[in-house]
Amino acid sequence: MRAKMRIHSVDRTSQGKEGDSYRSIAVRAAAVAKDSCYPADGSDEDNSFARWSPSADLSIHIANPALFDKINSGDVFYVDFHRALPAAAPTG
Repeated sequence: MRAKMRIHSVDRTSQGKEGDSYRSIAVRAAAVAKDSCYPADGSDEDNSFARWSPSADLSIHIANPALFDKINSGDVFYVDFHRALPAAAPTG
C-alpha cells in the first residue's frame, strides 16, 4: 500500500545555545488532497490518491542527523507500507 503525503510542518529542536546542531525534528504530514487546480478529467496523480485515501495524518520524530535537512514544509513523499514479518515463536 502506498500513500502520498505532503509535509505541513517541520519543528527542529536544538540543544544548548542557539546555532547548536539539532537534537531531533518533529515532522507532520497529511495525505495529498483534491485541489481546484486538478484537470477536469481527474487525471492528476494527487487526485487519484485523494480519491482512494481521502484522509491521512502522519507524525514522526526523527533523531537521525543525516535526515535533518532533507525534509522541509511543502515537500511531498510517497510512504510505503509493507507488512512486517511475524515475530519468530519462542523456542524452548
